[in-house]
Amino acid sequence: MIEIPSDLHPDLVPLAFLLGNWTGAGVSDFPGAEKCNFGQEVSFSHDGRDFLEYVSHSWVLDAEGNKVKPLETESGYWRIDKDRKVEVVMVRDQGVIEIWYGELAHQKPQIDLVTDAVARTAASGPYNGGKRLYGYVNSDLMWVGEKATPEVELRPYMSAHLKKVVTPEEVEEMAKGLGDLPDDGIAFFK
Repeated sequence: MIEIPSDLHPDLVPLAFLLGNWTGAGVSDFPGAEKCNFGQEVSFSHDGRDFLEYVSHSWVLDAEGNKVKPLETESGYWRIDKDRKVEVVMVRDQGVIEIWYGELAHQKPQIDLVTDAVARTAASGPYNGGKRLYGYVNSDLMWVGEKATPEVELRPYMSAHLKKVVTPEEVEEMAKGLGDLPDDGIAFFK
């Protein structure tokens, strides 16, 4: 279920499906880098202004699903205009700053983004730009990223399936809305 906070800036209502904390796992595979499974935590939050704040941390997982080492960290700001055009400013720990543009699909929670500008520090690796697709599917957040370098044409390199994290406070708030349930639980379905 998508909830729209009462203090959410009105322009951001179409992006409300992104709000919250998400966690899950995915696969990273790009020529010249080690192929791996990774874990990821993503947060989309707001403070009443006309943007969402975005933070993502990912880490390499071993065969048993344990954290091995950090993989990638990024943070940024997401905006949307009245024509459903989305813009994202993102900073990555590898020394890359990106500006992404795209749009929210018509009548479905899906966002396609493409890099418009890329700035790199001297310490960053080669990177020309990329594409990303985010989608809200059956209450989960899924995404796939593509990237290009001078040596490698645009191709998929990371994808993940994330579940919404529900805090104890959120569970308590949801329970308040249920009222009194019958003792046997069966009458609830009649």
